[in-house]
Order: sequence, then structure tokens, then C-alpha cells
Amino acid sequence: MTEMASAAQGIWVLADPRAGTAAQALGIAERLERPFRTVPLEWGELARLPWPWATLAGLTPATRDGLLALPGKPELVISAGRRAAPVARWLRRRGARTVHAMRPGLCERDFDMLVIGRHDAPRERGNVFPILGAAHRMSAPRLAAARAEWAAELGALPSPRVALLLGGAVRGEGLDPQVAAELARLAAGFGGGVMATTSRRSGAAAAAAVEAALASLPHHRHGWDHPGPNPYAGYLAWADAVVVTGDSVSMISEALATTAAVFIAETTEAPRHARLWRSLYEAGQARPFLSPTPFVRTPLDEAARVAAEIRGRGWA
Repeated sequence: MTEMASAAQGIWVLADPRAGTAAQALGIAERLERPFRTVPLEWGELARLPWPWATLAGLTPATRDGLLALPGKPELVISAGRRAAPVARWLRRRGARTVHAMRPGLCERDFDMLVIGRHDAPRERGNVFPILGAAHRMSAPRLAAARAEWAAELGALPSPRVALLLGGAVRGEGLDPQVAAELARLAAGFGGGVMATTSRRSGAAAAAAVEAALASLPHHRHGWDHPGPNPYAGYLAWADAVVVTGDSVSMISEALATTAAVFIAETTEAPRHARLWRSLYEAGQARPFLSPTPFVRTPLDEAARVAAEIRGRGWA
């Protein structure tokens, strides 16, 4: 959906500077198939505080002034992340409906809809809308476009094609290179061609280990620091199977948008991530990457389900 900046539009999306957080709000907005205004947010030092009331205090002065200068008032505000919650609540006090993804921190009752992953054990409240995984922007149309865009390069790989999506610890020294290399070797043994991507969190050593493990095998590899177009969506679109490290809620959730069998490499001991894996295993949406065998699953688009609920309530 093309983002519009018309003063007449009624949907505003508060976009956190962290891409993964912003993608949750943007993904929901895009599934509404309505014009919307994206409001980029930048945070000042006060954004670290757990504000118990509606306020713009966490924004930088320039961002706050820009928000106040926007023409018109939103009818619906879509946001994500704890830091955006006080801003969304401030707009709600001025008449907007609010849909917020992820836990907002304090004052959960002060939102019209909270979109929270089941792995975060949301409370049963009238304004809580639980989902599997996290909302994201990897829609069916986007995957179809990516499949066409990357047909020449990725279509030439032998099938079955395995997308290997490697993350890393949120705080730490990256993904263990030995683990990364072993996952690459296992993925190569599982498929005909491997499409491997590492993230900023993976680290240079893990990226080099993956490249070495796949050097003599049919593969296509991309790293966060590589120049040129990012084939990530193409990898998902062309995958017959996806192997994704369990440390990334975003990559796991995006993999579920495909028709591919999804396997989770359990690379972290974080309880929150383990709860996510269990919820997906129980739903038949993923399996552990232990002794992988192909299985059939239905693509999961929780952002579209949220959008349908918003439309059903007459908010968009």
C-alpha cells in the first residue's frame, strides 16, 4: 500500500527508528489497504523512562515539533514498542483510536487494541488481541513480487531450496561461528541449494564461517553489510524450506508468511523465545531443526487478521 501524506487521511503510523519494531505497526497498516501517514519517531534521553501518563516527552524536540505541526488529526493510530506507547496515548486523549503492537509497559488499559504475541502471555482483557509470533510486512503480494524480482538468480539454484536465516544474540558477541557453520552444513545437506543471510547481530566471524561452509556448494549468500539490493524477501519467496535461528522473533514470524516448511534452530536459552517456539510447534507452524523432514503448513498472516479485526470494528 502506498503511504500517503494527505492531511485528510485518518490513519497515522508511529514508526520507531528500530526497523523490526516499526515493521509491526507498518505491517498492520499495510494490510488495511487504506492510505496512511507514516510518522517517523526519534527518541531523546527521556524515552528511557517508564512514563505512567500520556506524553510526548520521550521524543526529540524536532520530532515533537514536527508531530505537533502535522495537519489534521488522526482517527486511528497504529504503533509498536514501549517507547511509542506514551505518544499513542497522547493522541488517544485527542480523539484517536489506538492499536498498539507489543507490550506498552504501563497502562495497558489505555489502548483500544493491544496486539500481543501469545509467547508474551498476555492477560485476558477486552482490548487484548493475541497473535502467534509478531506482526510484520512480509505479505503475500510482497513475496510474489520478490519471487519475480529474484527469479533469474535464485531460480537457477537446484531445488529443494533452503533459506538459512541467521540472527544472533540481542546483546553479546554475535552468533557462535561454529554454530553458524554447522547450521550451514546441515541446511546444505537438507536441500539442493542454500540461500543464506546473516544479520548485523550475527557478527563478521559467523558470516565468514557460513561462507566457508557453503563455498563448494550451490548457494547464494547475503550479509547486512553487502552492497546492492537485499534478497531477503526473495529467499523467503523461493524457499522450499526455511531454517531460522530461534533468537529472532521477527525472522521467525516472517518465515511463517511463506508456504515453506519452517524449522527453528534453538540457539538461545531465553525463556521468552522458548515460549514462542512452543506456541508455533503446538500450532503446527514450525518444527525444531533437529532431524528435519518436509511437512505441509498453511501460511500465517497475523497482521492481516489484526487488520480484519480493525475493519470489523469500523475503525478503518
